Amino acid sequence: MNVIRPQRWKTLWITPQRHNLAKHLVAGLIAAVAGLLFVASHVTASGTDLRTGGVEDLRDLVIYRAGHVARLAQDVGNLDNKVSNLTGKHIPTALTAQQQALDEQAGNTGLLGPGLVVTLDDAPHQAGETLPISVGPDDLVVHQQDVQAVVNAFWRGGARGVQVMDQRLISTSAIRCVGNTLLLQGRVYSPPFRISAIGNVPDLEDALYSEPGVVLYRDYVDRLKLGWNVKIKSSMYLPAWQGAISQ
Repeated sequence: MNVIRPQRWKTLWITPQRHNLAKHLVAGLIAAVAGLLFVASHVTASGTDLRTGGVEDLRDLVIYRAGHVARLAQDVGNLDNKVSNLTGKHIPTALTAQQQALDEQAGNTGLLGPGLVVTLDDAPHQAGETLPISVGPDDLVVHQQDVQAVVNAFWRGGARGVQVMDQRLISTSAIRCVGNTLLLQGRVYSPPFRISAIGNVPDLEDALYSEPGVVLYRDYVDRLKLGWNVKIKSSMYLPAWQGAISQ
């Protein structure tokens, strides 16, 4: 039979030698951390030029993170469905309509109805082809502000819901450009970029063609053949937002 002996507590005395050793260890640790921060700062500063070689490293990092985000978003969606099934059974009938209206505004429910689909694409350009005077390579690609202009026009036109590529937009959505690719909520997309909206079609068209950013983009469409296509849909479906509400 094993006997468990009570532990004996010993008094720890800090001698001057131990105190000096501790100070040296702390000083060495601080110096090591400072050196690490200096190296990290130098590497970061060397990679801030997104139009040169640094963009490839950034793009690889974004693609890696995008895959991780996609897996997490799927887990969040599965858990959200479980929560909805459990809580839906206990919601009073009088609050159901109000909840559905709020869910639609927040993007938490799918939408079905008429709308517009706008597709933006880079201009066709062959390697070695001479560009017109005052025209650079950046003028031949779709940028973040071009996609954002279409999104803004749809919201201003009273859209009930907007989707970029395969993702529903919510209040915390942010459209960003990484090189000639689009970064949206942790996922990376290459052109052509498709923006869809459900709402009153005449109102959406009026807002789209009067949006200043869209007017500027269409000028480049005429001059440099950037991609521009608008389709009217009598009925289409926008799925609900599947990720987390807070970003």
